[in-house]
Amino acid sequence: MEAVHKARNRFRQYPAVLAKCSKEGSLYAKCVLKKDSVALNDCANEFQQFKICLQKTAVSMKTRL
Repeated sequence: MEAVHKARNRFRQYPAVLAKCSKEGSLYAKCVLKKDSVALNDCANEFQQFKICLQKTAVSMKTRL
């Protein structure tokens, strides 16, 4: 049950992690929404920036995704 408790605590921190990366998330969402049909790697750069932000934020908050 300890694993479940840790997972729940980590899950509760996701909104804070996402809020700190709202700019990068917004840029990624805009890129995806501009496309009529999204193909592989269409918004790869924006996604990478969003992913890096999430990872750095998680480390700074002493959690993991």
